[in-house]
Amino acid sequence: MPWDITTEIENRPGTLAEIGETLGRAGVNIEGISGFPCEGVGVIHVLVDDPDPAVSALESAGVKVRGSREVLVATIEDRPGALGELARRFADAGINIDLVYLINLPEVVLGVDDMEAGRGLI
Repeated sequence: MPWDITTEIENRPGTLAEIGETLGRAGVNIEGISGFPCEGVGVIHVLVDDPDPAVSALESAGVKVRGSREVLVATIEDRPGALGELARRFADAGINIDLVYLINLPEVVLGVDDMEAGRGLI
């Protein structure tokens, strides 16, 4: 069953690498990930199958874990309007969606502060 772990990190070069390396050393596979700056810190959502080893590894590495919770992973068609249709079903049922991010390995979207240099690294 999928779990989302919410972490808070310092917004500086290397912190995402540290999260990936920490989870890798613990044998935790990252199924999905999303991150953004929020009020001066970085907030990273990590999707994993088992939260316990992930949370333990992150906390042992000094990463602040804000929380973890079971989440739903839905398969939707890759076409315009598909997300809206899914979200409408939830809305019509009176269920609020308070977290959403797409997962589609093997591609990862990166927002960087130096696009030119970043292009040379992928």
